[in-house]
This record gives sequence, structure tokens and C-alpha cells, in this order.
Amino acid sequence: MLRFILKRLLSLGLSLIAASVVIFFAIEIIPGDPARLMLGINATQDAVDALRSQMGLDQGLLPRYWLWVSGLVQGDFGISYTYRVPVAEMVQGRVWVSLPLALYALGLSTLIAFPIGILAASRRGTWADWLVMGGTQLGIAIPNFWFAMLAVSLLAIKYRLFSAGGFPGWEDPFLAIKALTMPAFVLALPQASILARVMRSALLDTLSEDFMRTARAKGRTVRGALVHHALRNAMIPVLTILGLQFSFLLAGAIIIEKIFFLPGLGSMIFTAITQRDLIVVESVVMLLVFAVIIVTFIVDITYALVDPRLRRRP
Repeated sequence: MLRFILKRLLSLGLSLIAASVVIFFAIEIIPGDPARLMLGINATQDAVDALRSQMGLDQGLLPRYWLWVSGLVQGDFGISYTYRVPVAEMVQGRVWVSLPLALYALGLSTLIAFPIGILAASRRGTWADWLVMGGTQLGIAIPNFWFAMLAVSLLAIKYRLFSAGGFPGWEDPFLAIKALTMPAFVLALPQASILARVMRSALLDTLSEDFMRTARAKGRTVRGALVHHALRNAMIPVLTILGLQFSFLLAGAIIIEKIFFLPGLGSMIFTAITQRDLIVVESVVMLLVFAVIIVTFIVDITYALVDPRLRRRP
């Protein structure tokens, strides 16, 4: 197990190095001068050059990359070009919106997907199976921003069960969770549809295995064999989807955050891109990549705990 973990840690480190190179140079080569954008088209060249020097943009790419990476290692994400405050402070204020939202949506997705996926697998070919498959196909096909607008129209405007947007902060946890409930549910529905279909397929794949036939021969019902014997063996693809979904929910909820006026990382990146605040974009994207890689590492370790055969692979 220790060798397995060390190999995954080495892969994690190499992935972070490669990601930092791609993120920095991909963003830096985008046309446009942040200093010129901040000062406006009527600014003199001397003023632009002075601001570029103040922002460190007059240095070469390699020195700037080294300063940026060394700062990230020390927890220094740099200073925002636009707001002149540390990026770490901006992230700290917004991560407590995006992270709970992602975890909330992932929890709802799991609670919805697992029961209906098991139901569809245990009732294969029946009306329940067809109903689940039809519903999940609809959930995948319809964009979540359409769900968001429908939810706002019905639950916020017509029935007034939730607010249409905004986030009150965590001073009152009940109000904070209530404000995140509708966007979390909107994010969870498409993900639950995907997860339910993967769960059903993974469970059905185990029906032809020898241990399943043995369980049935010992008197287990189809549902009992699926729940008590097949579920653990079907968790590998399900864990993969869960890891990918968390990464998407954490980093890819920009549209939902904009619709519900949530001050999260997604809306922060969107604003930074429009303002050409490169240091914010680079640092926050790198932070999100780090979170994705960490989640992937945790999923790999979970694989090994679920399936001991993976720990013995060379």
C-alpha cells in the first residue's frame, strides 16, 4: 500500500508542475496589455510603462514564472492588479461559498443517484427501469442553467420558498444553507442523472460474474445480491464519476454562480478575465487544478481500499 501511495504522490507532483507551466504560459500569451486596459486608451506610454514596472510585467516570462511558482509554494498567490489586495484574501472570502456549494451538490447528487440506480438495476427491463432511464436521459440533456431559471421562476418568484439569489454569509448557518439549496439542487440534477446511469451499468455488469450466480444459488434475491455483493464491486467506476463531478462542481459552476449572484470562485474568475487581472486568473485556476488533482489522488487511494487487487499491481 505504501508503494502505491508513493507512486501516486509522484504522479501528483509531476501533474502539478505540468499544470503550472501550461496555465502560466497559456494565460500570459493572450493578446492584450493589462496595464493599458487598466489605464485606458488615453493613457500616455510613460504611464503605462510605469504601471507595467510596478506590476512586474516588464520582466521576462521565465523570471515571472519562477516568482509566481515560488510564491505559490509559500502560500503567496500575488497581488491583484485591479484591486491591489492579496489574491489569497480574495480566495479566502470566496472559497467558503464555492466549496460548500460543491459539497452540498455532490451530496444531493449521491443521495438521488444511488437509490434510483440500484432500483433500475434490480428492476431491469421493467417500467421502473424505463422510467429511471428516461428521467436520467432528460436530466443529462437539459442544461443546468435552464433548470436554474425554472427554479427561480417557480420556487423563488411564484412560491417564494427561496430567495432568487445572493448569499447572506455564514453568520446564520440556516440562512446560508437555505441560500445554497436551490443552486446546489440545480447543479446536482444533471450530475445525479449521470451517476445513476453509471451505477446501473456497473451493477448490471456484475450479474454475469460467478460470485453473483453463487449468491443467487444460495437464495439471494436479485436486489439482495446487488446490494450485498455487487455494490462494492461496482464502486470503481462510480468513484471515478464522483471524483470528476466534485472537480466540475468546484471549478465549473460559473454560470450557476452568476445566475444566483453567488460570490464564489467561479464568478471571481469570470470578473478577473474580463478585467485582464492575470495574476488572479493564474493563481485561482492553479488552486482549482490542485484541488482536482488532490481529489483524483483521494479517489485512487479509495480504489485501492475498495479493490485490494489494485494495490498489488506493479
